[in-house]
Amino acid sequence: MRRRPLVLDAVRPAHTPGRIASADAFIERIATGLMLLAVVATFTLSSSVLTNWKIHYLTAGGNFYEKLHPATYFTVLAFSLLLMRSRGPIGEINRMFSESKLLLAYLLCWLLLLVQVIVLERPFTVIIDTFLLPILIAMVMWQLSPAQRRPLVWAIHFTILLNVVLGYYEYFSGHRLIPLTLGDVVVMGEWRSAALLGHPLTASGIVGAYVLALVLRPAICPPILLRLPLIAFCLASLMAFGGRTSLVTVLAVIGLIGGFEALHLIRGKRMPLPAAILAICVLFAAGAIIFAALDLGIFDKMLLRFSSDKGSTLARYATFSLLSHFDWNELILGPNPVRVNALQSQLGLNYGIENFWISSVVQFGLIHTTLLTIGLVCFFVEMLRRSSAAAWAIMLLIVIIAASSVSFSSKNIQLAQFVILVSVLLPREQRRVAAPSQIRPHVTYRSVAA
Repeated sequence: MRRRPLVLDAVRPAHTPGRIASADAFIERIATGLMLLAVVATFTLSSSVLTNWKIHYLTAGGNFYEKLHPATYFTVLAFSLLLMRSRGPIGEINRMFSESKLLLAYLLCWLLLLVQVIVLERPFTVIIDTFLLPILIAMVMWQLSPAQRRPLVWAIHFTILLNVVLGYYEYFSGHRLIPLTLGDVVVMGEWRSAALLGHPLTASGIVGAYVLALVLRPAICPPILLRLPLIAFCLASLMAFGGRTSLVTVLAVIGLIGGFEALHLIRGKRMPLPAAILAICVLFAAGAIIFAALDLGIFDKMLLRFSSDKGSTLARYATFSLLSHFDWNELILGPNPVRVNALQSQLGLNYGIENFWISSVVQFGLIHTTLLTIGLVCFFVEMLRRSSAAAWAIMLLIVIIAASSVSFSSKNIQLAQFVILVSVLLPREQRRVAAPSQIRPHVTYRSVAA
């Protein structure tokens, strides 16, 4: 009698695909939790908050691990976990970059900048938080499913609304929760709110992008009776944060949208009667509230910034004249930092160079500024390709902020904050594909006579 060969159950591959899928799902859940911590840390743990907690993030001294933002640690851990899925690190990296080839150009430009910074013996943690963290966040977010991103959406709503409420409190009470600091210097006499975002311009830029997302993609907050008050509540907070550039840009985009809608209505576009009644009521209510606020003088401080900006315009003129003090040999790879600091103090630019490209030329030189700009363009194109049409408005806001403030030219996580807003709130909607059971198979009928 022939014996059957023994087959161990552990060797049978029947349950292997299910176990692999379960392991991958478990890894993705942990990565989602880490990204939830990264999102909360990004919108609440600013450099001012870390400085107030005696963490040497921007200040001199401290250990190496203090020089990186907590969101960077959470994101790196999440990215590393995703590389441990069933395909393996090489397979995961190959799949990620095969779907987003333009990111390779950005990373190449970043690596060349890293080499220059190390060769010139300058602090390299600046370009990690400012330029590497955003791309890591984007790559992790693009790997998560809509269900996995849902807790991140709620975290963004909660943290931004928390900052808006704190911004109103600081503006009306005159009490700042976190001292406004620029490195080791504590800024005194500043009325603009900053909340937990660290700086008024950073706060106004993030809140402005959030308002544009709510306006241009109603699916973020579908109930119109909730979305309209939310937009008005956040839009009015830009007066408390005091960011003129963000306020004007957001109002201009909303005005263009309203103008196009009015043009479509004139050309015969139909509109439901309840929606028309609600729009008229909202316009009258908004007008009444605006006139009441102006009469009470609630936002007089912000309005005075348009007539008296306390030297902000002169600082921008000084920014453009800064490059004339260097010769071409210095501008190619970047001048001496000691000489740059001396010229900044002489020209009254103690708070920074308020233009991203000029500041980059001064820090990294003309060659690497060009490479970095090309890399950022590739990164933004990839983000637009993977996002809804509403992301164009936020990209416009990013470029305007970069051209009119210190923004990404210093060590901060502002670009990472914008990337989170776009990748989580404005993903491109996936096209619905019919299920295999709904697709009729092609059947060829053969003649009986044949």
